Amino acid sequence: MTTVPPQVRVTGRRIVATIIDGVILGTGYGLAFTDTPQSGHIDYAASGAWRGVLLAGVYYVVMESVFGRTIGKMLTGIKVVDDTTGGRPGVLAAFVRTLLRLIDGLSGYLVAFIVVVCSNRRRRLGDMCAHTLVVRA
Repeated sequence: MTTVPPQVRVTGRRIVATIIDGVILGTGYGLAFTDTPQSGHIDYAASGAWRGVLLAGVYYVVMESVFGRTIGKMLTGIKVVDDTTGGRPGVLAAFVRTLLRLIDGLSGYLVAFIVVVCSNRRRRLGDMCAHTLVVRA
């Protein structure tokens, strides 16, 4: 059995950060997009879903590339770092992490949880592809 480095033992904090970010995004979506469907407007649900994906994408990419953390990560004392330099991830890395949330988030982040628990550096698919780690701040 491999030993997990102590700085990446943040699985519980990651779960809480994900919940906090979900509440923030849900609230933001509700406040920003409170319009009502027009009669005969079939694409309303689809456009709402795309707006939610866009809002979440911008939130994660901007927060993680500029600050290295989302609000949820700030509140739980963790941050995203480049696995080589230890610095903030760049825009491309943040974009890759965010894009892979679509896979990681299947079944309510169950896929992400299983991958994180089974990986030796506690990384989800997005972290592996973006070459990032989530560590204690």
